[in-house]
Amino acid sequence: MSTESTGAQAGTGTGATPSHAPGATAHPTARGADIPTQDAPSHGTPGNRGFARVMGTFDTLLFGFGAMIGFGWITLTGGWLDSAGTWGAVGAFVAGGVVMVLVGLVYSELVSAMPHAGGEHNYLLRALGPKASVIGSWAIAGGYITVVLFEAVAAPRTLGYMFDGFAELLPMYSVAGFEVGFLWAISGSVIAAIVTWVNIRGVKVASLVQTFVVSFLLLVGLLLVLGIVVGAEPANAQPAFTGGAAGFVVVLGAVPFLFVGFDVIPQAAEELKIAPKKIGQVLIWSVVMAVAFYIVVILASAYGLPAEARVDENGNTVLVTADALAHLFGAGFWKQVVLAGGLAGIITSWVAFMAGSSRLLWAMANSGMIPAWFGKLDPKYRTPKNALLFIGGLAVIAPFGGTAVLGWVVDGGSPMIVLAYAMVAVGFLVLRRKEPTMERPFVAGGMGVGGTVIGILATVLCVVMFFLYIPAITPISITLGWQSYLIFGIWMIAGLAFAARLPAVPAGPHAERQLLEALSLRRK
Repeated sequence: MSTESTGAQAGTGTGATPSHAPGATAHPTARGADIPTQDAPSHGTPGNRGFARVMGTFDTLLFGFGAMIGFGWITLTGGWLDSAGTWGAVGAFVAGGVVMVLVGLVYSELVSAMPHAGGEHNYLLRALGPKASVIGSWAIAGGYITVVLFEAVAAPRTLGYMFDGFAELLPMYSVAGFEVGFLWAISGSVIAAIVTWVNIRGVKVASLVQTFVVSFLLLVGLLLVLGIVVGAEPANAQPAFTGGAAGFVVVLGAVPFLFVGFDVIPQAAEELKIAPKKIGQVLIWSVVMAVAFYIVVILASAYGLPAEARVDENGNTVLVTADALAHLFGAGFWKQVVLAGGLAGIITSWVAFMAGSSRLLWAMANSGMIPAWFGKLDPKYRTPKNALLFIGGLAVIAPFGGTAVLGWVVDGGSPMIVLAYAMVAVGFLVLRRKEPTMERPFVAGGMGVGGTVIGILATVLCVVMFFLYIPAITPISITLGWQSYLIFGIWMIAGLAFAARLPAVPAGPHAERQLLEALSLRRK
């Protein structure tokens, strides 16, 4: 197929044999792609759909870990301690980490069985059918994009913390009480353009940037551990618990947004040069590393800074983690080091989520679920250029909305992420029942009761977490701002519209091929 087309052989997303493979005959589709009339198993090495396999084990581990460590650990830690107390916050992250490990085990089995770009898209297509696949894939893509928008605003905000007066230069207008300065906003837009360019250049370039920046981030983590060892004051960690169940849930509610990222590994499965079984193992280790990092951040912040020092004279929460390390080591220089680590976290998360969301949109476009424009690969770098330009364009605009965008996108994206995770967990259980003989290089909990228990727990916990975002449905439900519900609503209504236009096609290993055939017949 020409590199000017969508860049992929139709029908390979769920295991179909490439249309130019020996023994396969093809039928043209309305998009000019070929559909094979016979399918190969959806495991093992997928057909060459235009991506380059360039990421090894270490690159993949840091890619997933870096995606989960954004900027939230800089700005949100004080709020966690205030809401739940030191050990309440730690407990919330342990509980949330357990949920993420369970979901990670589900993903690990599925990506080993279907190592194709697009992750959730492929799993849901095979397990639940095209319409469910659109909803789940669109939800997780939306969650990824909200993270990208968050980082686009967090970057200039970090520069404002590092350089006094930067945010006030050349003021333009006010949004939700924040005066948006031209240099502040344009700096975020410029960084967004650079990150987009890095992703267009290819996942190898992106992973090199990721490896370098994550290494610095890990160094900051080691400094926090050292700070706890040499300067921790137990009295600072009081109160250990506060806020009761409601405070615990407030912290727990942030976990999906913070831990989303391990699943960017499945999105780039066709660009990994490691065995399918090992992909699952690397994914789980990336989650464990992220849980450990966040717990270290909470403990260093709590033991390093007394409660009264965690707010300024106006009662606003300060950058607790940065101030805590400065207090632990007795020098203001260390605050700048932590802020630099925060900027590193922004870059690692940003790079990974642009890669993950663009591959999802690419996979959906190649299945005929969303406009084919999103499925075009760059002829030189073999990356989903149009999808990256779409996401990058949103990121360029985001800083002009001011810091209020941070809260809106965090709260709007979290329920999308949990919804997608719940659907994937259901798909895992369906495939265990309907296709027990499907090859699974990585088997979560064994093929017996253990695996089923993992799937059920992941499903139930994700469903419970999703319902926590619905006001008044439980005594401890979280009420989000109307802007966040608007973001969630608009994005998911668009996904439902895409799903509604698809013809009825059953789930199964040939679902993508059958969907493309049905769409082709409809257009004739």
